[in-house]
Amino acid sequence: MNFKSNFIQSPRAIFGLIFLVCISLLAFAYYAQYVMYLDPCPMCILQRFAFMIMAFGSLLGLLHGSRGRARWLYVLIIWLGGIWGMITAARHVWIQNLPPDQVPDCGAGFAYNVELFGWGEAIRAAFAGSGDCALVSWQFLGLSMPWWTLIWYAVLMLLSLLVLRRMSNYE
Repeated sequence: MNFKSNFIQSPRAIFGLIFLVCISLLAFAYYAQYVMYLDPCPMCILQRFAFMIMAFGSLLGLLHGSRGRARWLYVLIIWLGGIWGMITAARHVWIQNLPPDQVPDCGAGFAYNVELFGWGEAIRAAFAGSGDCALVSWQFLGLSMPWWTLIWYAVLMLLSLLVLRRMSNYE
């Protein structure tokens, strides 16, 4: 077997790739925040949490190297993070495409809401979006950052399915 075939059939390699992509995307988000001075809106923060959940699930799969049914748990964690991220990113894209007169008012920052109201209310308020969330301050190939995160969630979730598809070869 060649390298490509071995890589695609190795659950540990797939989990490692998902982990590296998640960490790279998070690193870019922090680069955009601290080097490019693009302040994240509350929905951007929620999308970062989704990548963190996906990175956690893939790291567990990478470290454990399970050849058994535990891989289902790791893929489930990746999918839970991905679904959270896709819902948040889709809502963010929707807010960005609203007519200016329908954009929600700007609210308090995410950290302030957590401190004042707790996590539950802060997440609810962040998901509602704000005027900050409607601002498109970065684009690549004509797509905003939430569009790109939406694409990455889907790609990583589909990639994680390769782990389950190849289960019979390793059990």
